[in-house]
This record gives sequence, structure tokens and C-alpha cells, in this order.
Amino acid sequence: MAEHITVTREDSRHRYEVRLDGELAGFADAYVEGDEAGGSGVVVVPHTEVDPAFGGQGVGSALVQGLLEDVRARGLVVRPLCSFVAAYLDKHPEYADLRA
Repeated sequence: MAEHITVTREDSRHRYEVRLDGELAGFADAYVEGDEAGGSGVVVVPHTEVDPAFGGQGVGSALVQGLLEDVRARGLVVRPLCSFVAAYLDKHPEYADLRA
């Protein structure tokens, strides 16, 4: 059976969630800097977490890719405080324009 990975933005929880075959596999905390005052256009990502049961399956990379694609679609940029997100950006030059 093929595994299906989805990434969704959960504004009410200030995070992105990744699901593998419908099961929550991880998340990335994220918020628009200065959101209360209309925002700065910068999405700050302080933390990502993948359930160890889903480790080694590309879930973390899919989570960051989905987050970055959403940031791009919204015309924003990202400030990666999380080392995993920063490393992903370093390894994927196609997203270099999104780094704040």
C-alpha cells in the first residue's frame, strides 16, 4: 500500500502539520512575525518535530517542503530558527529566495 503524505497549515494552532496516511506524524511551529500588527511578511519557524515512529520516512522533509511551498504561495519569506529547517534551506537552493 502506498503511503500518502499531506501537509496542512493549522492557523489556530500556529503550526503546520504533516500526516502520513491520515495519521499525525509531526508538526512545525510557525507564526507570522508581528502578526497582531498586520505582520511583517516573515514566517518564523522556531521548532519542528516528527514522531519517532515516522522517522526515516521523509516525513520531516515533506513537512518543510510543504511549509515552504505555502510560504511562497502566500508571498511571504521564512526565518528558520529551527536547525532542521535551516539545513533544509541550505540543501535546497530552489528555496533560497524564501530565506528572510
